[in-house]
Amino acid sequence: MAVLDRQHYIESLPASKRLADATPLAVTDATSMSEIDDYLVSRHDDFEADLCELLRIPSISADSAHADDVRRAANWVHDHLQALGLTTELIETAGHPLVFAQSEQIPGKPTALVYGHYDVQPPDPLDEWVSPPFEPTVRDGNIYARGATDDKGQMLTHIKSAEAWMKTVGQLPLNVKYLIEGEEEVGSQSLGTFLTEHAARLACDCVVISDTCQFGPGRPAITYGLRGIAYYELLLKGPQQDLHSGSFGGAITNPANVLARLLAEIVDGEGRVQLPGFYDAVVPLTPREREGYQAMAFDDEGFLAQVGVDGAIGESGYSTLERRWARPSYDINGLWSGYQGEGAKTVLPARAGAKFSFRLVPNQTPEQVTAALREFLEPRLPPGITMELKDFHGSPGVLVSLESPYIEAAANAIEHGFGTAPLYIREGGSIPIVTSFAEHLGADVLLLGWGLSDDNTHSPNEKFCLADFHRGTKASAQLWAELAKICG
Repeated sequence: MAVLDRQHYIESLPASKRLADATPLAVTDATSMSEIDDYLVSRHDDFEADLCELLRIPSISADSAHADDVRRAANWVHDHLQALGLTTELIETAGHPLVFAQSEQIPGKPTALVYGHYDVQPPDPLDEWVSPPFEPTVRDGNIYARGATDDKGQMLTHIKSAEAWMKTVGQLPLNVKYLIEGEEEVGSQSLGTFLTEHAARLACDCVVISDTCQFGPGRPAITYGLRGIAYYELLLKGPQQDLHSGSFGGAITNPANVLARLLAEIVDGEGRVQLPGFYDAVVPLTPREREGYQAMAFDDEGFLAQVGVDGAIGESGYSTLERRWARPSYDINGLWSGYQGEGAKTVLPARAGAKFSFRLVPNQTPEQVTAALREFLEPRLPPGITMELKDFHGSPGVLVSLESPYIEAAANAIEHGFGTAPLYIREGGSIPIVTSFAEHLGADVLLLGWGLSDDNTHSPNEKFCLADFHRGTKASAQLWAELAKICG
């Protein structure tokens, strides 16, 4: 299934699923592709100017004071897609607008759906920015601004690559649809509704998303797997009010003590989650996957230094990459109980609570975890304690088969754009909308990240390497040619 070495991957494909050959070859002639590449080079400065223009719009979807700015960003994306000659629409929702566009349809050719978002995270804390978050600034080959890599810069590569085709060849070589939203940073609620109600309109063979990272500088990657998530809040209730710990301690069950014990018992000393049946559905790593991860020569010491710790633990028998990408995990996200003020107060608290989450891997589901969690917790509640378990949200993991011809097409395109073959990686985080695309559209999802892990997404001094912005655009232009060959 999962093959991490490019040549082994190509050789493993059934003949019916291989492209015409394993080298980048446009559906037009080589001269046309050369003209497209030349056009991209000639427009470097113009593309960067357009990126800066979009980055200056403070499209903060979480802040209602910026609602007009969010709409301004939507209009900007709409106008640029429309200027390419695409059929373009601004779709009103209960929240921020969706931008939908599509190229002239070519019968017999595959359809790619490009997804991205034009909204950004709040820039706080402002005093930690070297340059203002909405005044794009270039330093050391990087452009610094909120949204530079998440996701305006990466999303824009797929618009500019279409421009190159339209301005040189006159049309795209396949069917391309764009769906760009303005609520990704606040949960994609409007998009989720639209996707459910209009799946037929969004029908495609593959979904192209650039909102992730390369494996490292100069090491481009295709992300073929994402972990899912199941997120909870547990509330324990004891006495009707806080009590004196001297007068009542040892006689009345302390909710904070119980909470600490329950949370600790969920995972054992070997890093294994103790919920019944938790690992029954887990898809194990293949030997080839494990060999591929090991060959990446991940810098564990550098990883620990980056987060400021002198050591770490995790599930026994697995490497750091395997634990982060392909094994399920459990983490406490927040705790509260009792007295939190200055000094001492000898209180036996009446209430205790925690927020915690599980990261899931295929084929685990949030529903299975919820049932197992209740089965684990309820028998362990001592007398004097009642429990309320809130199920906040969940999403299963995603795994794209590396036997997909769309993966091979993306690999060819990335090698053309970046000058080196991509690695095949997974991502430990969860992107619920990716799961929704896979479920509602039945399409392969291509996660082609042009960013880097140190781009400070959601943090001060967010950046995007301009060389990668241009390499990503070149890879995207080649991607349209590669995908067009599949149904030729």
